[in-house]
Amino acid sequence: MNLLLDSSSAVPYFTDVDATLRAMGVSASEFDWYLSDVETNFDPAGFSWSDRWMTGPELAEVLSHANFQFIWAVFSAFPRGARVEIDEAPFADGNRAFWVDDGTLRPQLAGASFELVCWDSSATILIGISESQADQFGLAYPEAKPLQSVARPGSPPHGETGSA
Repeated sequence: MNLLLDSSSAVPYFTDVDATLRAMGVSASEFDWYLSDVETNFDPAGFSWSDRWMTGPELAEVLSHANFQFIWAVFSAFPRGARVEIDEAPFADGNRAFWVDDGTLRPQLAGASFELVCWDSSATILIGISESQADQFGLAYPEAKPLQSVARPGSPPHGETGSA
C-alpha cells in the first residue's frame, strides 16, 4: 500500500522520520536501512549523509535528535542482515514516479520491505507498507491518503518539481 501525508495539523513539520515510523508501529531498529538522496536541517558531528547502509540501531540513534527534519530522502527498509547490491540509488528529488502511481508502484530497491520518502519538507510518502502499517498510520494521521488518489501524470503536489 502507498500513502501520502501532505497536510496535517498533528505534525509540527513534515518528514520527521522518527514520528512517521512510530505512527506506522515500526521501530528503526527492526530493520537495516539504505539511505539515499538525503538533505536535512541537521548534521550530526562526524556523520556523512552520503548514500549508505545503516543498521537499525545506528539509524535509531541518529533519529533520536530533537527537531530533526529531512528535506529530501529515501529510506529503504530491509530485513536485518539483508544487503543488496545498489546499482542505482533510490531518489526523491525529481522523481515523478510517485505522482503517476497506478497502484503498482513499489520500493525502488528490489527486496526492500518498504520505502519512506521525504518530499521537499512538504510531504511524507510511504511505498509498499503493509495494510496493518497503513491502518496504524491512518489512525495517527487521518489526513493520510492513498498515493494513487493524487496521481496525475508528471505533477508533483503543490506544483513542486524537484531538481531532476
